[in-house]
Amino acid sequence: MTTTSEPTEWEKWLDAHAPRFLLFARSQTRNEMDAQDVLQEALLSCWRQAEESVPPAHWVFGAIRRKAIDRAREMDRRRQREEQTASDMDWFEPDIQERETGRILQSAVRELTETLREVLILKIWGGLTFREIAEALNIPPNTAASRYRYALEEMKKSLKKGALL
Repeated sequence: MTTTSEPTEWEKWLDAHAPRFLLFARSQTRNEMDAQDVLQEALLSCWRQAEESVPPAHWVFGAIRRKAIDRAREMDRRRQREEQTASDMDWFEPDIQERETGRILQSAVRELTETLREVLILKIWGGLTFREIAEALNIPPNTAASRYRYALEEMKKSLKKGALL
């Protein structure tokens, strides 16, 4: 003997509105999987906002639109990150006359070991004190100062090769 339970208010509402929500989600996204994901996220968000009851349909349409915009931005940023590797990035934004200087400086910074580079960047461009650098990197302040000094020495050698000094 099988018993069929009566659909809940939520299930009835979802059956009635799901096709038009999905159609709107498809119009707002780039592919079917994104449309389904955006719709699911929007429904869950609206359900929570309505305190687990049936939300007004206009809430869902608005949520679908916002979620689709967020997803598109996220995908665009991810694609840009993947297309631009760290070695291709310009670390500095020089004027046209300063491009060569910036290229040489960037090359010298890249040649530093990771431990020296991070201290140099935190000190010069991050504007941190040695104590703050030490806290950020979980190292003693004297170690931060020593690494900074070593980084400057290495930079000086590299910049002499590049004829900046």
